[in-house]
Amino acid sequence: MSTSELPFPGLRSGVEGVPTVSPDAPPQTGKEFTSDQEVRWCPGCGDYAVLKAVQGFLPDLGLRRENIVFVSGIGCSSRFPYYLDTYGMHSIHGRAPSIATGIATARGDLSVWVVTGDGDALSIGGNHLIHALRRNVNMTILLFNNRIYGLTKGQYSPTSEPGKVTKSTPMGSVDHPFNPVSLALGAEASFVARTIDSDRTHLTSVLSAAAAHRGTSFVEIYQNCPIFNDGAFDAIKDRDTKEDALIPLVHGAPIRFGVGGSKGLIRDAATGGVKVVETADVGEDALLVHDAHCDDPTTAFAISRLTDAGYLHQAPIGIFRQVERATYDDQARAQIETARGGDVGDPSARLDALIHGGDTWTIA
Repeated sequence: MSTSELPFPGLRSGVEGVPTVSPDAPPQTGKEFTSDQEVRWCPGCGDYAVLKAVQGFLPDLGLRRENIVFVSGIGCSSRFPYYLDTYGMHSIHGRAPSIATGIATARGDLSVWVVTGDGDALSIGGNHLIHALRRNVNMTILLFNNRIYGLTKGQYSPTSEPGKVTKSTPMGSVDHPFNPVSLALGAEASFVARTIDSDRTHLTSVLSAAAAHRGTSFVEIYQNCPIFNDGAFDAIKDRDTKEDALIPLVHGAPIRFGVGGSKGLIRDAATGGVKVVETADVGEDALLVHDAHCDDPTTAFAISRLTDAGYLHQAPIGIFRQVERATYDDQARAQIETARGGDVGDPSARLDALIHGGDTWTIA
């Protein structure tokens, strides 16, 4: 099966002979990607919904289970590798992107995924995350954002709103929170998206696009923690408010939301960003048309800033940015092949070329 015939060519890293499921084999099912481990999350946790979506989605990749790797850090979401019947690693706090970088670079035949949380990725792991994004390594990063530390019982996290009262901030947090999508766009990630744990259809469509992308795909998933931060996303989930709170992003379409598309986005001449308007006041032709494929991330960043990191009155969801650029691991492997001189049949010739290559000098 050639790269072009694969359902998700972005999973290929330019290495020939990647094992795929035989077209004559019976179709894979989500059950085959489900391990025999007992799932241990709190009742009502949004992680269950994401796990089921991923288990149901993985068969569509057309890859053998042994060619898929999930790497996690530390946190509730980081239990993920135990529950999937693929290769996986429950790794070090905040370091999953770095470990995944090594795997993706060494093994171009693998589909590499990172599962992390807002605390794991944005606190101790912040540096590792932004460097993976800027390098554009072939991996898909799923950041579960519940805006709290759940595993360690309810301390505030880097995405908790200002004034958040927790066990670690009894008088309210004075920290300014991260906007994960803004952070990823600032690092010039080549694929940036946001979705919601409770919207299975939207979640699956975003995962499909992320898996198909060559390079680092970053997906923020709003995920409810019913024990320590229940209701954090009510504004975008409640039937009475979500139409005015959710701003769906569809490439090539005017950005409209609200009941009947009553609201939309236009460019703000005063700030250089974007702002919300009533569609009837400006006309549909004046609305901003979403361009996820624009090389310049400026507009995507401006859209991401509409999210109030404190209270989520408005939350754009969908693919913010999806552009093509060279990947770190493909280029690293190409350098190795160049250094080898392309002749892999004669080790002594390669060694001789290495010894006598580059700068040499004679000692009198």
